Amino acid sequence: MAEQTTTTTTATATATEGIVGLDEPKKMTREDWRKKKELEEQRKLGNAPAEVDEEGKDINPHIPQYISSVPWYIDPSKRPTLKHQRPQTEIQEQYANIGEWYKRGVQENAVPTKFRKGACENCGATTHKKKDCLERPRKVGAKFTGTNLAPDEHTQVQIELDYDGKRDRWNGYDPEEHQRIVEEYAKVDLAKRTLKAQKLQDELASGKLDPTEREHDSEDEDEDKYADDIDMPGQNFDSKRRITVRNLRIREDTAKYLRNLDPNSAYYDPKTRAMRENPYSNTGMNPDEVGYAGDNFARYTGDTITMAQTQLFAWEAYERGSEVHLQADPTKLELLHKSFKVKKEDFKETQRDGILEKYGGEEHLNAPPRELLLAQTEDYVEYSRHGAVLKGLERAVARSKYEEDVLINNHTCIWGSFWKDGCWGYKCCRSMVKQSYCTGEAGVGISNSDCVPFEEGLVEPEEEEPPKTLLEMHRDKMMKEKKKKKKKKNKKNKKHSSDSSDSEDEEKKKEKLKKALEAEDKRMKHIEAIMQLDERKRPYNSLIEVKAPTEEEMEAFRMKRCRPDDPMASFLGQ
Repeated sequence: MAEQTTTTTTATATATEGIVGLDEPKKMTREDWRKKKELEEQRKLGNAPAEVDEEGKDINPHIPQYISSVPWYIDPSKRPTLKHQRPQTEIQEQYANIGEWYKRGVQENAVPTKFRKGACENCGATTHKKKDCLERPRKVGAKFTGTNLAPDEHTQVQIELDYDGKRDRWNGYDPEEHQRIVEEYAKVDLAKRTLKAQKLQDELASGKLDPTEREHDSEDEDEDKYADDIDMPGQNFDSKRRITVRNLRIREDTAKYLRNLDPNSAYYDPKTRAMRENPYSNTGMNPDEVGYAGDNFARYTGDTITMAQTQLFAWEAYERGSEVHLQADPTKLELLHKSFKVKKEDFKETQRDGILEKYGGEEHLNAPPRELLLAQTEDYVEYSRHGAVLKGLERAVARSKYEEDVLINNHTCIWGSFWKDGCWGYKCCRSMVKQSYCTGEAGVGISNSDCVPFEEGLVEPEEEEPPKTLLEMHRDKMMKEKKKKKKKKNKKNKKHSSDSSDSEDEEKKKEKLKKALEAEDKRMKHIEAIMQLDERKRPYNSLIEVKAPTEEEMEAFRMKRCRPDDPMASFLGQ
């Protein structure tokens, strides 16, 4: 019996291995892969016969692999076939057709006249039971009356929908519903027209409307009807007037076409009101000095040139294999461009240093300017009789980063323009006080020798005392000795009083500490008594007054506190 069981198990395992081996794809060796590729090339060249599917049809060897390969969920056998690319008729037959949907309502032809067995006891329909009936419960059901029986509903059959049918949002929609809406709006439109015609007839009969204006008014009304639908960018459309606000200008400004009346100057487009070129180009004027240099002048200002350089760098970098884009990765492109500039400058410096090191000539680069060497320049500057520049550009004077020539408080010179006896002041009034008000020539006439700087001027000079006689000096000496004796007596009295007060304070502190120790003992005993009680029977302490402890209470707490690390803590209660 055991031998038979073992044999059966072995056979089953062998069969299972064979099945698994058929389902699992075998890994191809390099030699098999090479042979497969060579066979495909020969088939494409026409030297080898093409593959044949299960129906005996040839498979085009030029079909791409993603079309000819069979998905694993359609045919796991991996046979050469194109069946998965053809319409799956057997799959389409099991799904419902387009337009097929559940039938609603009741069957109109079959109306029962007597109650049937197994029908609804309430209404008499055979398609549902009494508990599923949606009609009002009758006082006497149709089972007993046999009259006014309800017709049967349509029997609903389960409809199998395919992938597209399940996701069709209009599946089951009845187009007749929309036809009802169209008819309703048509009736409303017809009623409006009749009312409008009746109103026109009344106005004509009363003489308020001229018959010649009837056609004109109807056209304006039709234009008003469709004017709301027109929404063009840059226009505010109205049936009575049209206002274009695309390219307006301030009316006080000079028009572009009036800046240069030469017909050969810049072209002006009247439709878009644009003049792209500089109207003063043929006059020889500097574009930076004129008030208007054309529309393109504004286009090439600001960061426009930098943007164009960055875009050019992005194109060149992309051609050299760098995956950068101005719109997709602006930050990455900016960092790459900055690093490229730094590397470019470093390369130029190293190249320049290498050339100078190899050939020499660095002393010629460090030479002073030509103006200093030759004591002359080619810059033409023409001055007037008063020294003003008439033609040419005067060399700019080097200025400091700090504020210069800032005059305050009516001064005509700055602070620090006058110096005397180690002090600074104002030259215009010879004042040594900073931030003082200028006194002009009157201040110059007054001697400012006694004046000191602003900080030192706040200290008043001490008056010199007249010399004392010998008698006055003796009296002062005697008065000082008396004051010293009085101070010594006061110190002795203070010592005695302080000693007595200190002793009294110590006695009071001892009494307070004794009371605090007694109160701490009572508190500790109270806490021990509370801790022995049950948690549910402990009293509340919310009504106890909360205040800051005194120094004596804190000292008593420290003296009575039991420390676990104290080696003598076990002897406290003994």
